[in-house]
Amino acid sequence: MALDACHKTGDNTKMTTLAGRTAVVTGAASGIGLGIARALGGAGMAVVLADIEPDAVERASRELRAAGVEASALAVDVSDPDSVARAAHAVQRLCDGPQVLVNNAGVSFHGTSLENTTHENWQWVLGVNLSGVINGVRSFLPMMKRRGEGHIVNTASGSGFFIRPGRHQGPYAVSKFAVVAFSEALEQELEGTGIGVSVLCPGAVATALHASGQRRPQQYGGPVERPDEAFLKDLTAQGISPDAVGRQVVQAIAGKQFYIFTHPSLRAPIEARHARILAALDRVPDA
Repeated sequence: MALDACHKTGDNTKMTTLAGRTAVVTGAASGIGLGIARALGGAGMAVVLADIEPDAVERASRELRAAGVEASALAVDVSDPDSVARAAHAVQRLCDGPQVLVNNAGVSFHGTSLENTTHENWQWVLGVNLSGVINGVRSFLPMMKRRGEGHIVNTASGSGFFIRPGRHQGPYAVSKFAVVAFSEALEQELEGTGIGVSVLCPGAVATALHASGQRRPQQYGGPVERPDEAFLKDLTAQGISPDAVGRQVVQAIAGKQFYIFTHPSLRAPIEARHARILAALDRVPDA
């Protein structure tokens, strides 16, 4: 795939606007990733769309180019650190790296108990949802630090803060809780560097997340139909549009916001969880 959409910016030019800058978005062939890519392109950024599906991400980049966005496609397996490193090298060679990095690639795994989740599925879910974020930061952050500017968005979930009862979403939630913790630690470590961090925590979004198993790579056992995720298909069908999420992400980057929530309805279960934690702390005997 030709990588030709990149804005080159001098090392001493600070990021006061997104226009004229470059973004890399993983999981960008569809869903939330594509919605974010559209929004960043609409803000005047050149966008490098990265995804494990070469044909799909090429189609997505053509769509953006038809809308007047400078867009390129890269085939990347975010669970593979070497694949991400090669992508980072390609972007660095062309334009000295991105000013915005969106670690968005993710897969769903619901409907199976922790006891019955296979080792291969643990590797798959954690490899994409968590290692994908880690690999992206490890490969692209050094470029941002050399420039002294940038912004990193990591996609977690509302399920990174509480466990929905009755849905056996343990493996998925484990991965998303970890992305929240990683992002909070990263924000602390990057304080004063000129590099911002946000963690995206969406509720239901109208995507094909429920079909993740159909695209499971061979090293994790290959594609699998997951009829036990039918409820997730119904949930996402009623969700907000990926473009609405993309607009929120652009606003959060501009406003230097850390947490990005998409649904007010997430408040109640998050408050309930934290109330339970605080109640447990109240029961601790005085020293």
